[in-house]
Amino acid sequence: MFKALGHPNRLVIVNAVANGERCVADLTELLGLDMSTVSNHLTVLRHVGILKSERRGTQIFYSLRKPCLMNLFCCLDDFHAIES
Repeated sequence: MFKALGHPNRLVIVNAVANGERCVADLTELLGLDMSTVSNHLTVLRHVGILKSERRGTQIFYSLRKPCLMNLFCCLDDFHAIES
């Protein structure tokens, strides 16, 4: 899981879906990357259990499997604030 979160674009994706489900097109626009690259990042995050997906018509929407993951991010932000 931590290896999957080690890529900066994947952190952006996780942060984005923490604020509500997103489709590949939304994330492609947000990251400024091509759709295949974003899809590869989403696959990695889904395979390690961070994201879940739901197909609706021709689109697939992604959301956090465990929203409590964001607690870890908050905790890490607290550690960073202490060291600064």
